[in-house]
Amino acid sequence: MLKERVITATILLLVFLAALFMLPALGWAVLVALMVMQGTSEWSRLAEMRARPATMYWVATLLVFIAMIWMSTNLTAKQQLFPQLLTYGLSVAFWVLLIPAWLMIGWKPRNPWLMGLVGWIVLLPTGLAMLDLRAENPWWLLGVMGLVWVADISAYFAGRKFGKNKLAPSISPGKTWEGVAGALLGVAIYVIVVVLLSGTSSRHYALLPQVIVAAWWWAGLAIIGDLFESAVKRQAGVKDSGALLPGHGGLLDRIDALTPTLPLAALALILQRLV
Repeated sequence: MLKERVITATILLLVFLAALFMLPALGWAVLVALMVMQGTSEWSRLAEMRARPATMYWVATLLVFIAMIWMSTNLTAKQQLFPQLLTYGLSVAFWVLLIPAWLMIGWKPRNPWLMGLVGWIVLLPTGLAMLDLRAENPWWLLGVMGLVWVADISAYFAGRKFGKNKLAPSISPGKTWEGVAGALLGVAIYVIVVVLLSGTSSRHYALLPQVIVAAWWWAGLAIIGDLFESAVKRQAGVKDSGALLPGHGGLLDRIDALTPTLPLAALALILQRLV
C-alpha cells in the first residue's frame, strides 16, 4: 500500500509541477475546473444525492465556477476585490469558526442540498485560490501547497512511528497527537529551509519565529480540513471519497487539507496588498 501511495504521489507531483509552470493561463484554468468538477462529483456522493439531483448539482457548480474563471481573467484587480474578499472571507470564517464547532458537537446533517451548499464553500474558494495564487506567482501557490504536504507527510510517519494518543478517535482513529507534533516539527523545518534558500536579508531573520507560528496555524487548519472530510466520509459510510487515485482514494482525499489553507493564503495576499 505504501509503495502504491508513493508511486501515485510522485506521478501526481510531476504532472502538477509541469502544469503549474508550463501551462498557459487558460490551460491552468481548465485543469483547475476539472479538479473542482471531480471534487464536486465525489462530494455529491458523500452528500448522498441521487442521480438527478447530483447531475443538477454538478451542472450548477460548473456554471458558478466558469463565472469565477471569467471574473478572475477579465475583471481588473479593483473590480475583483469585493468578490474575492467575500469568497475568501466566507471560506475562512467557515473553517475557523463553524467547522471546529461542527466537529466538536458531531453534527450530522442529512439534507443533501445543505451538504451541497457546504460542498460549494469547500470547493469553490479552493479553486479560485488556485487561480489567483498562480496568477500572482506560481511559487506562492507551490509554497503554500508544499507546507501542507510537508505537514501531512510528517504527521503520517510520526503517527506510524510514535502514535499512541488518539486525536479524534470517533472521527479518524488513525490520527494521533504524536502525528500532530510531527506535523508541527516538519513545518518548522520546512519554513527554515525555505527562508534560507530564498535569500532573505538577515534583518528578516528576526521574524522567523512569527513565520513559524503562522505556519503552525496553517498546519492546524490543514488538520481540521482532513478531519472534516473524514467526518463527512464516516457519515456517508465510505472509506474513501472515490477511487480515482490508486493508493489514495478520491481527489477529495488528496486535497482535503488544501481546502481550508489555500483560501486563507489568497485572503492573506489580498490583505497584504491593501496594507
